[in-house]
Amino acid sequence: MFESAEFIALWLSFRVAFLATVLGLPLAVFLAHVLARHNFRGKTALDLIIHAPLVLPPVVIGYFLLITFAPNGAVGGFLENTLGLKIAFTWQGAALASLIMALPLMVRAIRLSFEAENPKLALAARTLGASPFRTFFDITLPLAAPGLITGGLLGFARALGEFGATITFVSNIPGITQTLPLALYSAIQQPGGEAAALRLMVFSLILAFAALGLSEYLARRLKKRIGGLP
Repeated sequence: MFESAEFIALWLSFRVAFLATVLGLPLAVFLAHVLARHNFRGKTALDLIIHAPLVLPPVVIGYFLLITFAPNGAVGGFLENTLGLKIAFTWQGAALASLIMALPLMVRAIRLSFEAENPKLALAARTLGASPFRTFFDITLPLAAPGLITGGLLGFARALGEFGATITFVSNIPGITQTLPLALYSAIQQPGGEAAALRLMVFSLILAFAALGLSEYLARRLKKRIGGLP
């Protein structure tokens, strides 16, 4: 059975991953649509920035967030002194780090769905008098639903497993910022923590494969419905 500290880490991981996904998914939809449907100067640079977390060491992302949102940093100082909002060394900061690390996966999955759509459908809707917003929400977005589900679940799974950026930005504070990967790291470092580490590892594997399996299943179901297949 899990101990109380492990349950706390698990619950915190779900909170962090949920917030990261809820905040990141609308941003991912916007960025994916911009990259898939528009050509503009600086598009390549934007694409590189979005996907940089995939190739940069997570510690680099975490350190960038730390110097940006630390209380003595420009952005962090402004938020804390003006709005009373503290980001560094909080679970909300862990969600921000997880969002940035998960965003490339969400954007890529959704972008592929947008690019696979037939642009003539949206053009026909515009010809019939539909506004750009109505065309997007009634035609473009529903057709991209498989990508949205895949991107959301992949982002959620990535946020659950985020380690490097999180520990650098918000540290490893039990009950405050210690998510499931950080709890596993702590258990490995402690003498006699092998049993706890094994439990946390098994549960992490279960969550990861469950999210991936659910993503694949829901995406296939939606593709069949959209394609009119039984």
